[in-house]
Amino acid sequence: MKNTLLLSLLIGSVTVTTTASETNTTKAVTSKVVETEFKLGKYGTFKFEQANKNVYIMHGPIVSPNKENQGFMNNPALIESEHGLIIIDPGGNYNVGKQILLEIEKVSKKPIIAVLNTHKHGDHWFANKTIVEKYPKVDIYAHPNMIKAVKEGEAEVWYGILNRTTGNLEGTKAFAFPTKTLKDAQKLEIDGQKFVVMHPKSAHSDTDLLITHINSKTLFLGDNLMKGRLGSFDESSSIFGNIELLEQIKKDTNCTLYVPGHGFSGKRDETIDPFLNYLKILAVEGQKAYDDDKESYEVKDEVLKLFTDIKSWDAFEKNMAAHLNKTMMEIEEREE
Repeated sequence: MKNTLLLSLLIGSVTVTTTASETNTTKAVTSKVVETEFKLGKYGTFKFEQANKNVYIMHGPIVSPNKENQGFMNNPALIESEHGLIIIDPGGNYNVGKQILLEIEKVSKKPIIAVLNTHKHGDHWFANKTIVEKYPKVDIYAHPNMIKAVKEGEAEVWYGILNRTTGNLEGTKAFAFPTKTLKDAQKLEIDGQKFVVMHPKSAHSDTDLLITHINSKTLFLGDNLMKGRLGSFDESSSIFGNIELLEQIKKDTNCTLYVPGHGFSGKRDETIDPFLNYLKILAVEGQKAYDDDKESYEVKDEVLKLFTDIKSWDAFEKNMAAHLNKTMMEIEEREE
């Protein structure tokens, strides 16, 4: 992987500059917002908290989608500029999006002037529709692979998953797809806020963008990094690609805040290491099993014992077995 977040600031990047006046100019709401709370049963109350300079994050429940969390489990973020707000991954459905929008307006009544989506999974972007409903001309950015994938069926797949597990997707269709593309090493400026994006060829998926907010030195990693829960890897993903990416980020970046797709944000090593070390153990143990001509199910129980620090993570046992199997499949492909 030749490109790095650091080098992307210095080499042949395409720059896109957008001002608030060039985007949706819907006036900020001046009517009084009813002070309700966004509550999700046993998971508690959720709101945006200032995490870094002009960056605010709402850390969602660190669990798989279910009826009580209503399909909300990601980390929506807002960046306040002089004239408006930039949102990253607004949430998992239209109804959750309404609650998140109310919480956004408690931070600032400025209009939303742009949205950035990190990847194809609906739990991160289905709430685009809530924002578009209020700000019809808002620009929504994503990688071209994401836009292609969601329009060709990934949106429907995730609609089925979230509707089946949460029953809270009424109003989410018609989907509000991203409208503008960002490619690897591309720079973007919106109302004085500067970003640079990185697209790993294959890590969590082939649709991802990692987004660095230059002004605050905040890095949004999407689901290339998780803390407190384990998600799934599909056919477009790579365990070894994800390891390479996270090792590269540790080597080449020194941001003040690292934001995972799920779980709490923090400093670089404390945020990245738990998931990276998990993947590295899978790689080592998968290679041992492959060399011993064993199947993943034959070594699963012994490998499980190695993860004392993260065995309490959501969906650990279920997804760890699948991840070990995928690791060994990748090893087999590499050995051929």
